[in-house]
Amino acid sequence: MQAGSPRLLVSIATYNERDNVPRLIEEIHQFAPRADVLVVDDNSPDGTGRVVDELAAKDPRIKPYHRPGKLGLGTAIVAAMRYAMANGYDYLLNMDADFSHPPRYIPALLAGMDTRDVMIGSRYVPGGGTQNWPWVREKISRGVNGLVRFFFRMGVRDASGAFRCYRVAKLRDVRLDLLVSRGYSFQQEVLYRCRLAGCRLGETPIIFENRRAGKSKVNPKEAARSILTIIYLGIRALLGVERRRSRAPAPPPG
Repeated sequence: MQAGSPRLLVSIATYNERDNVPRLIEEIHQFAPRADVLVVDDNSPDGTGRVVDELAAKDPRIKPYHRPGKLGLGTAIVAAMRYAMANGYDYLLNMDADFSHPPRYIPALLAGMDTRDVMIGSRYVPGGGTQNWPWVREKISRGVNGLVRFFFRMGVRDASGAFRCYRVAKLRDVRLDLLVSRGYSFQQEVLYRCRLAGCRLGETPIIFENRRAGKSKVNPKEAARSILTIIYLGIRALLGVERRRSRAPAPPPG
């Protein structure tokens, strides 16, 4: 990014990611040297938050955001969205903390923002794919995306990945107050609410890589609950309920 280019905030949500975060931030800055990096940490027992504080003391581009406990990925992304809106950024680019979203794809996501309001790093468009990912998880992911295409009709192949860039000005029109998802279904729901707000959606291919260090946070109970949430919201979408709700005035902040 050059002087005069859009202000970019890269957000990553962390819980026990101290082994990944320093290397990830360094790699992000290889591909987006002027970007600020917001690390939303949920009081990680392994000291991730302390590591981020130490990095931030040496580099003003790093922004620690401490939360009191494990509040979930969905609320972490909403917190990053609100931070981006409050601090005048043009783009918010969200990615996972475990290197499953390689930073080398950041330039392609940013290039797509010339004509889109949300760009998705997609595993399921030509040129995309997965690497070292358990086949069961890929089958579930493809099945969930099939459900989303049937219910929400958004015209995208990968609605469940977190590697996305959002136009912050359009996020102001998104009814974040209507979100009901807190777990894995958050990604699909927030994309649908972006679409209801008139966002133009686009995809660019990525190779999704299994995490390099640490343990997966996948929770089977939460996965099942999220599928039920998608079905619930999908039925309401087909009936036009959510579209009508999104047209009602949003409540004042606070």
